[in-house]
Amino acid sequence: MPKMTIDGQEYDTDDFSDEAKAQLASLQMVDGKIADLNNEIAIMQTARNAYAKALTELLPKTEQ
Repeated sequence: MPKMTIDGQEYDTDDFSDEAKAQLASLQMVDGKIADLNNEIAIMQTARNAYAKALTELLPKTEQ
């Protein structure tokens, strides 16, 4: 495993205990899931904007 910096301190992850390696793996998995969910949110927001624009174009025009 590579070196990594945590709270400004560099660590060689090969020196981590098994428990620390498991926590690191869990952290990396969660970070990946968060990134996936943020991408999904961006996709849903884009779709929502398109639906809202389409709806606006279909509404009856009112005089102001």
